[in-house]
Amino acid sequence: MGSSLFSAYNPLYSVAGFLVGALVGMTGVGGGSLMTPILVLLFNFHPVTAVGTDLLYASVTKTVGTAVHGKRQTVDWHIVGGLALGSVPSSIATLFAMSRLNTLSGDPLVLNLALGVVLLLTAFAVFFRPWIVKRAGPHFSGLPEARISHWTVLLGAILGVLVSVTSVGAGALGTTALLLLYPRLPVSRIAGSDIAHAVPLTGHWLMGSVDFGLMLGLLVGSIPGIIVGSLLASRSSDTVLRPVLAVTLLVVSIRLLMR
Repeated sequence: MGSSLFSAYNPLYSVAGFLVGALVGMTGVGGGSLMTPILVLLFNFHPVTAVGTDLLYASVTKTVGTAVHGKRQTVDWHIVGGLALGSVPSSIATLFAMSRLNTLSGDPLVLNLALGVVLLLTAFAVFFRPWIVKRAGPHFSGLPEARISHWTVLLGAILGVLVSVTSVGAGALGTTALLLLYPRLPVSRIAGSDIAHAVPLTGHWLMGSVDFGLMLGLLVGSIPGIIVGSLLASRSSDTVLRPVLAVTLLVVSIRLLMR
């Protein structure tokens, strides 16, 4: 089912898109972290198709988000440029390596393992983000601007690999790292920059590992889901949502690692 270019429409795709979209709207996290595991575990898509479709679907969604953030001037294009300088080459290199190693069509065990490990890291990043930022932030705040720029490029390179392999990392892991590197910037500007950077990481489309029927089904649900989630965001408590999301990611990661 996951290998065709256009799969038959399943209403549950839109339901999944709505739920994940609503969660992203409320928390800013959860897109790739939950959508890819849902496609693998519940809908039995090959991990490569799940990752590739999720990346392109997220790119369409986040393009809209980037336009909104750009209009509100909550995108730091210097940060986006630094991240892209590292992520675009590393993403291309990762996709090339995956094609040479036949992980794009072969045994999904390696991708399931990688996805499980990154989800585990994401769960910890979500749950412990305030503590991480409080403890580690001061170590970066005094660094010269040139060093911060170098760290930003390196962060982009790491995210390029993680996102290309698993579609996970740009949200929770990327935002947490940016909060450490740029502690003086408003969170909205960090989030806007992270969303803008996620748009170009869609190399799986070029590798043919995208199911467009699935992607359209997800978008039908995710767009209204993001609107609803954004409207509910001001009424949602981060102290409640963050642990719930972290525990969910932890359970999913364990399920994938045991698969």
